Amino acid sequence: MTKIVAIIQARTDSTRFPKKVLADILGKPMIVYLIERVKRSKLIDQLVIATTTRKIDDPIIDVAKKNKINIFRGNFEDVLDRYYKAAKKYQADIVVRITGDCPLIDPHIVDRIIQYFLENKYDYVTNTLEPTYPDGLDVEVFSFKALEKAWKEAQLPSEREHVTPYIINHPEKFKISNVRNSVDLSYLRWTVDQKEDLEFVREIFKRLYKEKTMFHMEDILELLQKYPDLKEINAGIKRNQGYLSSLKKDKICKRSKKHGEK
Repeated sequence: MTKIVAIIQARTDSTRFPKKVLADILGKPMIVYLIERVKRSKLIDQLVIATTTRKIDDPIIDVAKKNKINIFRGNFEDVLDRYYKAAKKYQADIVVRITGDCPLIDPHIVDRIIQYFLENKYDYVTNTLEPTYPDGLDVEVFSFKALEKAWKEAQLPSEREHVTPYIINHPEKFKISNVRNSVDLSYLRWTVDQKEDLEFVREIFKRLYKEKTMFHMEDILELLQKYPDLKEINAGIKRNQGYLSSLKKDKICKRSKKHGEK
């Protein structure tokens, strides 16, 4: 039987917004809402929180234990290594990658992308190669075999820090696909990377969250249509700032290697 494991990566010392995953929203840490929403997936067999071995990340472990979520602790900088070892420990055949800064993740979208992966013979499926969903509803699904190959071969900082760039950058080695939304909503920002993002997300939960019911992308869109000023709270922040920073490290790495060869 194929085992589908969702791995949420999280740490407390984000450069741009430290302790954001533990930020309070309606009396609970932000990551708890992410956990609640991923649990609503009908296709995920197991959920794992993957954080670092550093003491600073102990509070994430405490939250995971309190919510009875599986834990893996691994390398701080080499997130690819952390993901691979977490997936191996929990015997994943298929890995669903979700980051800890996406508290509005939609389980319907998660399942749509998993289902697309299952119905086709791909190594990697996502909704981020050509973004058409709001930033913050990002999902990546890939086989353990693809993850293992990336783990063995990836060398650049961006390939180790962000898990899947090696797969994405080598379409000759992996069969890749992108799932598009019917309407391009990529201009909407629902992730949490800055304090303005947290303010926006707090407003969404304040207006839509109910303990025993789930709200989805369509509910948020309807709210934003009714209150368009909410979109201005975090407008103007660039997408994927962390990855762009890693690409700068790639250039330094390549220059260093070139210099060393002379």
